[in-house]
Amino acid sequence: MKTTVELPDKLYRQIKARAASKGLTVKAFFLDAIQDKLQKERNSAAKASGWRAVFGKANKEDMAKLQRVIDEEFSQIDPEGWQ
Repeated sequence: MKTTVELPDKLYRQIKARAASKGLTVKAFFLDAIQDKLQKERNSAAKASGWRAVFGKANKEDMAKLQRVIDEEFSQIDPEGWQ
């Protein structure tokens, strides 16, 4: 399949030079780069799934609000009756 990608001239020159330095065509360089990016995303997704995939990425203010709600709810639990 063919596709067209518009790149800034400066970026294209960098890509062309890097591809040539590795003995690759621009097409081969793009394919390698895209496949590498997709593989890294697959590996990253495999390592962290579910809530772990977003751990540490939430807005700190939102997390503080959530923690206050959780703390309030837990403060209402009667430890004696929760067994």
